[in-house]
Amino acid sequence: MVDWNDCQKNLRVSFRQKSLLEQAFAHLSYLNENPGFAQPSNERLEFLGDAILNFIVAEKLYEEFPKLPEGELTEIRASLVCRDTLAELASSLKLGDWLLLGRGEEANGGRAKASNLANAMEALIGALYLDQGLAKARRFILRQLKPKLEKIKAGKTTPNYKALVQEFIQGQKRPTPVYRLVEATGPDHSKQFTAEILVEGEALGRGTGKSKKTAESQAARAAWEKLRCSHGQTRL
Repeated sequence: MVDWNDCQKNLRVSFRQKSLLEQAFAHLSYLNENPGFAQPSNERLEFLGDAILNFIVAEKLYEEFPKLPEGELTEIRASLVCRDTLAELASSLKLGDWLLLGRGEEANGGRAKASNLANAMEALIGALYLDQGLAKARRFILRQLKPKLEKIKAGKTTPNYKALVQEFIQGQKRPTPVYRLVEATGPDHSKQFTAEILVEGEALGRGTGKSKKTAESQAARAAWEKLRCSHGQTRL
């Protein structure tokens, strides 16, 4: 039995409608095995929370970075609301501890899956908005993102382009991108690597760097720029 009071203490929130809190953690697999459960799955709350999260983050970036152009603001926002970031935040809040999962999903490590954690984070935001309004949802979101925003302001972090591209591609129902080392030149103590990112055999970007990891990151950045330009303001 889930202790929702313990959950609220951990999140530092207090819901008026406990049903919304329960719904935020209800995975579809749980409902399939428990048809008598009073709440629907968290998918609709996830949809709402996703929109609210994007709005709040966009508003904050607009205020905090008055000199940044639209393209850079879009990149930063996308990195802050992508699945990997949301899963990291959800993990720090231990949201997996309160997920309501079916037996199969539980057995398959569902409490630690990035997709389940990210979805629960968005659903929680949607539930908080419905229960207490935009101001409370804003405070909750910005409290979680504060460390990352401070690093961005200090110039200590850059967008995770590999994660951004992967999430965008998966959103198109296409296979996961793969990286290919094209060449490595120069002496052993000062090699220069060149890598490509491919999707279904198509090269989306190429990058170079002093390590394979850097080259792949630069290739992903080139791919992200291409995808962003061809799709307008990409929502990830």
